[in-house]
Amino acid sequence: MHKITTWVLSTGLLLTGAAMTMEAQRQRVSPRETVSATIGGKKVTIEYSRPSVKGRDVWDANGSLAPFGKVWRTGADEATTITTEGDLMLGSLHVPAGTYALFTIPGDSEWTLIVNKVPKQWGAFKYDAAQDLGRVKMKAAKQDSATETFTIELNATTGANGVLKMTWDKLLASIPVMMH
Repeated sequence: MHKITTWVLSTGLLLTGAAMTMEAQRQRVSPRETVSATIGGKKVTIEYSRPSVKGRDVWDANGSLAPFGKVWRTGADEATTITTEGDLMLGSLHVPAGTYALFTIPGDSEWTLIVNKVPKQWGAFKYDAAQDLGRVKMKAAKQDSATETFTIELNATTGANGVLKMTWDKLLASIPVMMH
């Protein structure tokens, strides 16, 4: 009898754990994405979640999606991360090899890109500016067509140069990237 009871309890716990894992995966509304590029012979990877507009006002100053002038997690769910195999320049900001969180402060014509030294965090809810490696300006411009799902592109251009682009709704923000 003891073996049957133990088996039933073990099986029940396994099924409960599996159901909880499946439920947690189902609750993730924004899909995860990984983009990579080899720039100057070194790999750079960005991992992020891709929220969709879904008819909402993305940039509403009173909203919670990506309000202008406020720190945004730059995606959904966990903080967006950047991992670089070599020292990197994001615009004028020197980023040593390693993994970092990326946050932004969106604006109509200019964004601020924030590189934070704490890569494993949940969105901007535990964001600590004291942990910033640095901040740098990104160019922003309106687009004629809307991008429904937030998209980050990382492209090598020539030699040790590349470009990082973030597109959502009718805005595109970009910054030059250079392997240092």
